[in-house]
Amino acid sequence: MSRSSWGRSTLSGITYIVIVLTLTFFIGLSCAALLSQAVRTAPNKNWTRNFNAVVIGAAYAIVFAVSLAFCLNRRIIVHRKLQRISKVYHTLGKADVPKPVYRYINQEYARACLVAYESQPKGGSQEGWGKPGSQVGEVCFRTTLLHTIREIDELAHEVIPRHPTLRPHSRMLHHFRFILPLLPRDEDDLTPLHYYDSAIQLVRHASREPSEAEFILGFAAVNELKKVLNECRLEMMEGSLENLVDLRSIGTK
Repeated sequence: MSRSSWGRSTLSGITYIVIVLTLTFFIGLSCAALLSQAVRTAPNKNWTRNFNAVVIGAAYAIVFAVSLAFCLNRRIIVHRKLQRISKVYHTLGKADVPKPVYRYINQEYARACLVAYESQPKGGSQEGWGKPGSQVGEVCFRTTLLHTIREIDELAHEVIPRHPTLRPHSRMLHHFRFILPLLPRDEDDLTPLHYYDSAIQLVRHASREPSEAEFILGFAAVNELKKVLNECRLEMMEGSLENLVDLRSIGTK
């Protein structure tokens, strides 16, 4: 609960207590005044056989009992209605609430959806993030590329168990040098690892955020590295399975 909500709740509780105490004081004062008047106007000036005092006391007692019963009744009704509310989330239907309430809920829900839709950024862009609605929308270029280092390193260790341990700020071209012979080369004699190394160096040391084109180029290199390493891993698994089958066949002869 926020501080403002707690303050309003406390003020409401104090106000309610003050009103109840004020009403109780004035009602008790009026009862005492009427009883005093009943004694003064009695023939014997006493409480003994004072019918008016009995009627006044009984009337106030009945009013007090009826008021207390009414408050308890309302409290019990509210408590029972709250108990009937399902604690499990479910969609409200027309039969769950009165028709005006259901219509009001639908109107407010539609208004909230419209406000949320209109509040979304349109046609804008933030440096280092994909444009809303594009293929790389809501993607942080720097963080996404840095998270791929650990993924590629785990794949490299599966293919080459003695692959070097990843060190902070090490060049990708140096760290993944043992998988370099596995990678294809383009017309410029460059492998996906060269492009990936350039992208990581950019996001690590550049003073500016990477552009969308640079991110797409770097992430394409990531996908190519993963593809090659996964193919190598599958070939190793198939080779291990074939060797196992050959060994079993030799053992049965």
